[in-house]
Amino acid sequence: MQNVIELFTMHKTTAGEKRRALKAEARELERDASMAMRVAEILPDARMKAGELEGKADELKAEAEALEGAARVEDINLWQMAKSKTTKKGDQTYLYWMASWREGGKVRNVHLGSCGKMDEEAARQKARSIKAEALSIKL
Repeated sequence: MQNVIELFTMHKTTAGEKRRALKAEARELERDASMAMRVAEILPDARMKAGELEGKADELKAEAEALEGAARVEDINLWQMAKSKTTKKGDQTYLYWMASWREGGKVRNVHLGSCGKMDEEAARQKARSIKAEALSIKL
């Protein structure tokens, strides 16, 4: 069972951390709304406050769910692959950008291009767009 849990865990990303914080805040607001509903029998204004808290919690949940796709797209392992060739002039080593992520329980490795022609940020953007297309996620 532990393998199944590890299979679906994501690395820490900016969008993922923001999503986690929004969900925690929504849970706290729901808890406060629940307490306000219990107090509503004594204080009539508490029912209105509980409704406001529930509405805010629902908004935060919706915002957190909207960030799920962005968090998945950000979770990319970017690395350089060295390819060595022996030619008449001697040994040559070429560096290429590669990206890895999980799709359906398998690791997918994608060749992004030469390190000489693109920097790390351009490679990361290209990998994100390829992953979003592969997972059918709209950014």
